[in-house]
Amino acid sequence: MEILSQSLLHSVEKARVQLDSHVREIIDWHFSPDTGCPFWLEFAAKLEFDPRKEIGGYDDLRLLGHFQDEWLRGGPVRRWVPKAYADEPVYVFETGGSTGIPKSRISVRDFQIDYEIYSETLSDSSFPRGSDWLMLGPTGPRRLRLAVEHLAQHRGGICFLVDLDPRWVNKLIKYGKHQELDAYKSHVIDQALNILRAHETIQCLFTTPKLLEALCEKISLKKAGIRGIFCGGTEMNAQFHRFAREELVPGIDFIPTYGNTLMGLACCKPFNLADNYAIIYYPPQPRAVIELVNPENTEESVDYGETGRVMLTTLTKEFFMPRFLERDEAERAKPIESYPWDGVENLRLFSELQESVVVGVY
Repeated sequence: MEILSQSLLHSVEKARVQLDSHVREIIDWHFSPDTGCPFWLEFAAKLEFDPRKEIGGYDDLRLLGHFQDEWLRGGPVRRWVPKAYADEPVYVFETGGSTGIPKSRISVRDFQIDYEIYSETLSDSSFPRGSDWLMLGPTGPRRLRLAVEHLAQHRGGICFLVDLDPRWVNKLIKYGKHQELDAYKSHVIDQALNILRAHETIQCLFTTPKLLEALCEKISLKKAGIRGIFCGGTEMNAQFHRFAREELVPGIDFIPTYGNTLMGLACCKPFNLADNYAIIYYPPQPRAVIELVNPENTEESVDYGETGRVMLTTLTKEFFMPRFLERDEAERAKPIESYPWDGVENLRLFSELQESVVVGVY
């Protein structure tokens, strides 16, 4: 950290103090008999210590071990609803599900709060307030569909949507049904083209790398009136970033993002040619923290510039998920003034899983 400026070091220290304070607040909330959810109250009853007394900050979360993937598979899903929100309308969002039971996450307003915060990072000239959006991405039980729609509404617009089932896409890929895959992709792109041609008020677009490329084979998005593109997916890399900016959508503001149902939404480092199109994401700390850890020893963080497995901690009053080992890996990136905490660069599927996971439309 010695190469960081004094002002940035101060910001890093301030952010860490804020994070530790936020962790204490979230621990008090989720482990309180008055506000906590059944899962964490039952979990605490089996511990030999009181998390509210022993966890004083982020580093102490290791006392709880790693959040386990299977805890989110199956029901009853209400075991995740904090008592404080028992009378609130509850959403349930799914992630995964290509094989086996999908993971489920409950939400009350988190998906809206996350995207309202993210909205403040978007340029009003590229994503004009009051303009309409097209959401060309996964729909169904996924958080993304409602979240992008809320983003459009929060900025004063209306969101137009397509039907897209990524699990069907994954099955077609898995069984080598390439002709049917091409037909389904054409079906999705045709929906998008119909919407763009019928509604001239659409100036903002959310989509994934693969769908953006397919859409640009059919239409000039700049001529169609698109001014800003918000693009997310695991397959986003420096090569595609450059291809998008220089060939697919030149003259349109292109904003890569990394988000998922469990974390929320990470912001990309503002574009700078000096970065050579590298994509560096910063999580929405303190609501979520990403730490890159040694796959062989997950209690050990990797150094800056080194590769590590993504360990995600989500810290909201609706959902507490400590130290979950994601299916992604990346290089650890240094803090910057806009985001004075660690980022992740060159995010990709965890190397040990690359042969077993299908990424489909992403």
